[in-house]
Amino acid sequence: MASTTEKSESFKPYKLKHNLTGHKHDVSGVKFSDDGHLLASCSADKTARTYSLSSPDAATHNEFHGHESGISDLAFSSDGRLLATASDDRTVRLWDVSTGALIKTLTGHTNYVFCVSFNPQSNMLASGSFDETVRIWDVKSGKCLKVLPAHSDPVTAVNFNLDGSLIVSSSYDGLCRIWDSSTGHCMKTLIDDEHPPVSFVKFSPNGKFILVGTLDNNLRIWNFSTGKFLKTYTGHTNSKYCISSTFSVTNGKYIVSGSEDNCVYLWELQSRKIVQKLEGHTDAVLSVSCHPTENMIASGALGNDNTVKIWTQDED
Repeated sequence: MASTTEKSESFKPYKLKHNLTGHKHDVSGVKFSDDGHLLASCSADKTARTYSLSSPDAATHNEFHGHESGISDLAFSSDGRLLATASDDRTVRLWDVSTGALIKTLTGHTNYVFCVSFNPQSNMLASGSFDETVRIWDVKSGKCLKVLPAHSDPVTAVNFNLDGSLIVSSSYDGLCRIWDSSTGHCMKTLIDDEHPPVSFVKFSPNGKFILVGTLDNNLRIWNFSTGKFLKTYTGHTNSKYCISSTFSVTNGKYIVSGSEDNCVYLWELQSRKIVQKLEGHTDAVLSVSCHPTENMIASGALGNDNTVKIWTQDED
């Protein structure tokens, strides 16, 4: 069931296409590969999975076993050959997507690793941890290049910009920080007047803005060069979990987010109006991802649900 609120003239509602039930515990992350051929998910059940989007039922393509604790985040390399996973076992692991084999285990964090992101060239990886640091790793050697004393609370998200020159990080300390990825210098610190805990951050596709989720039920777009926020999106529920959000740009411009009321929310980027609430999950939706070229959204939810769902817009 997908209910539509204040529908825009041109907006076509999304409908549930696939319900993927492989995970046995909270689904903490979902990501599409850059070429759009695969979807990956990770879970508190200590595993990650990939699904083939070319198969009629989005069949499981591979399973990734080896972490000793739950996985909180995952990322594809830009060529789709590697999958990185961040785990409560304090490691980041690199996997071969085609075979499911473990390539490297990156050790150094002293607490749960909560978030992970490749740079666009995919020769570097950033990870954020409950140890309050961001680490930058060399993908080929698996060596840690830099440890950034980033925050004074757990780091909730890390993300590279379009050309890989900048990293943005967010934390429960209420800050977003922009880093020079080659020097490790902090270029800018963004703080909201109220400074609620920041649960998520990512760069906009053009790299000029950041999308910031905070645990006061708000999503905002900031212009990080001026340090001013431009737009606020509300209506969803997010006061407890680190819920991801993203930009949908394949058919108009929208903001997409999970929510603690078991729905996926879509807002029109410019007007900030909710155009649709995707209903179907039976627990909080922690993670969302938009397909790079098709009008397709993936979502993953907590333990009373454990499913990955794929939503698509009807073709004309």
